Amino acid sequence: MTEYNNEEKQGQAVREAESAPKKKHIVREYAESIIIAVLLALVIRTFVVQAFKIPSGSMEDTLAIGDHILVSKFIYGTEIPFTNKKVLKIRDPRRGDVIVFEYPEDPSKDFIKRVVGTPGDVVEGRNKQVFVNGKLYVNPHEVHKEKEVIPKEMNPRDNFGPVTVPPDAYFVMGDNRDRSYDSRFWKFVTADKIKGLAFIKYWSWDKENFRVRFGSIGKLID
Repeated sequence: MTEYNNEEKQGQAVREAESAPKKKHIVREYAESIIIAVLLALVIRTFVVQAFKIPSGSMEDTLAIGDHILVSKFIYGTEIPFTNKKVLKIRDPRRGDVIVFEYPEDPSKDFIKRVVGTPGDVVEGRNKQVFVNGKLYVNPHEVHKEKEVIPKEMNPRDNFGPVTVPPDAYFVMGDNRDRSYDSRFWKFVTADKIKGLAFIKYWSWDKENFRVRFGSIGKLID
């Protein structure tokens, strides 16, 4: 009887082991989790939001060197991968938007500037002042850190145009007007080169003074 009971118990154990769901190998579980996380990150980066770091002072004092920002990828339309087509557009870029785009003279670099002229606008610079369609364009964020006014014949920094913005293109300028390399020098940004709208600072590091700019973290970009 004892031998029979032992055999019965062993048989039941075998049946339970065969019927129980097989546990995934721990390496496989980790691999699947990593793959899912990477795919989610790629989807978010491609279609929703992307992080950028400010490398230069052309947008001071709106954005400082070392600011880390988030850019909305979908507001101007979600780009279909491997194409130049965008779908589900909420709106077009507007005058005053701070945008991230591929630098026209080197697409491997990303630039960030403020939209000053939209398609069809006539933009002109006169002695550091900007006029759009004949009217003075006042941007409360612009700063001038150099008093000298450069003649138009020497340099378009302070005097340029008038120029008409082509269809599907934008005239952009840095808020730090005297120290920005922008549309005054290389003309326009086409719509297909725009990556998105900058909307918030999520981190800011002052490398020069080796400190965190806590007052900038979470600040909306306007």
